[in-house]
Amino acid sequence: MRGEYKVPGGKLVIVDVEVDDGHLSRVALSGDFFLEPDEALDDITAAVTGMSAAADAAQLGAAITAALGDDVAMIGFTPESVGIAIRRALGHATSWHDHEFDLIGPVVLDPAMHVALDEVVTREVAAGQRRPTLRFWDWDSPLVVLGSFQSVRNEVDADGAARHGIGVVRRISGGGAMFMEPGNCITYSLAVPTSLVDGLSFEQSYAFLDQWVMGALADVGIEARYVPLNDIASDHGKIAGAAQKRFAAGAVLHHVTMAYDIDADKMTEVLRIGREKISDKGITSSGKRVDPMRSQTGMTRDAIIDAFTAHFRARYTVHDSTYTETELAAAKALVDSKFRDDAWTYRVP
Repeated sequence: MRGEYKVPGGKLVIVDVEVDDGHLSRVALSGDFFLEPDEALDDITAAVTGMSAAADAAQLGAAITAALGDDVAMIGFTPESVGIAIRRALGHATSWHDHEFDLIGPVVLDPAMHVALDEVVTREVAAGQRRPTLRFWDWDSPLVVLGSFQSVRNEVDADGAARHGIGVVRRISGGGAMFMEPGNCITYSLAVPTSLVDGLSFEQSYAFLDQWVMGALADVGIEARYVPLNDIASDHGKIAGAAQKRFAAGAVLHHVTMAYDIDADKMTEVLRIGREKISDKGITSSGKRVDPMRSQTGMTRDAIIDAFTAHFRARYTVHDSTYTETELAAAKALVDSKFRDDAWTYRVP
């Protein structure tokens, strides 16, 4: 059985494994990584040979780490990456190419519906009722979407929000506030089985799940990089922020909001954002706009989304999809019972 894992920003790790009586009886390691000294290759495979086939990536990685001396240099890969490749060989972990994806293009909805659809679609993926899904948001009204653990009064200026007719909804993932007016951002959500991030920490899974969008950004002329924990940036500053939620039922929600053309003055009237916090968004004086995607590409928002979807289609097996009536009804029910309910919105006052 063979498993492969491309380390984000690193090298390809390939393992061939055999299992006997529930234990790894043979492990062969290869790849385009660098390793010094040469004989450490045998030490790595010996460290995991005989281990339980049910061992997770962390346990496999710990065994490798314990077996290696201080003089060993693993360049472009890690002990944990070998563990992930072994898990993939055994079928416990999956890769992008093990899945087929549903792709849902922008559909104009109340933005609170998109917040609810994050929960609905991800639960369906966990239950095997929908393929792993990439979907793009589009919305018809302004809204502040708070991270799951943010304080409303600390983040939102109630007078400013009321003056501009902007409501507040709390999402299920952590992270920071999203200032959303029609057409000002590019937001997508990715719902995938937990097996795709098997062996990855929360921190590692952010960069891993956005590997594809780095290529998509390059397609539109932006050389981007991931800035831990959850930001995407270019040489000109921050482009986007990501947020994530893992469901115990077996799926991960990962979504990203990219600034296309935001009214910075209005945003600072609505959100309690200090000058230090917004300095990485290119705001230095009144009247400026947060517009890295527009200014760095010269493209319309629709054209950028088209380029992103084309890149994803070229990279993976994709099926065009849309929301079912059942999904929309379930999302509407969640909006009414949860996302527009003060008990949820103000659970962190």
